[in-house]
Amino acid sequence: MVTYIKESYEELKNHVTLPSRAEASNLMVIVAVFSILFALATWGVDSLFSKLIQYYFNALIG
Repeated sequence: MVTYIKESYEELKNHVTLPSRAEASNLMVIVAVFSILFALATWGVDSLFSKLIQYYFNALIG
């Protein structure tokens, strides 16, 4: 376990690079757009299922 932690630390220290500010900004915009699209898709599916369940129980009850 100690060896794993030491090797992980060395990997982070010597081989990991941070993106530039411009690249990070572009990635942030992409993540924000896809998050909004996913939220809208989830809302749409939720609304559809809500209406289907409401229709089902209205038909069941009369």
